[in-house]
Amino acid sequence: MQVPHNAFVVVADGRKMLFLRNEGDVEHPNLQVERKRVQDNPDNHEQSADVSGRAQSTRMEGGTFAAGGGTMENADFHQIEEDRFAADTAELLNKRALNNDFESLIIVAPPGTLGELRKHYHKEVENRLAGEIDKDLTRHTIAEIEQALIAA
Repeated sequence: MQVPHNAFVVVADGRKMLFLRNEGDVEHPNLQVERKRVQDNPDNHEQSADVSGRAQSTRMEGGTFAAGGGTMENADFHQIEEDRFAADTAELLNKRALNNDFESLIIVAPPGTLGELRKHYHKEVENRLAGEIDKDLTRHTIAEIEQALIAA
């Protein structure tokens, strides 16, 4: 993938975000960190205090609730926080696009995070989106991210 000079590159997952700027050229990207954010998001079992329960009246029979055996699942708080983090990241991108902070944008994120980001893009972000890579590179070095972009 070609990364134009001054392109904005976002590498994110559900808990870490890197905003990078290409200070190099198309053949030799030189990504510089503009912003980094890491959110503490413990595993779901550490965030939830209860186990799944059972509903006592869940089905309608003749217009009344019947005693039932329906189950209720606990919310996945870890996933909720990851989705919220992705939405917050998209909001930052929206603000920067509306302020004309970048002309070309490349997003690198795992498929689930990419999907959540897309839900929140402003039209200006969509118009500036030059490419997406569906990989989790948040734990990689800047040099490894540059190589992944070149190889894509």
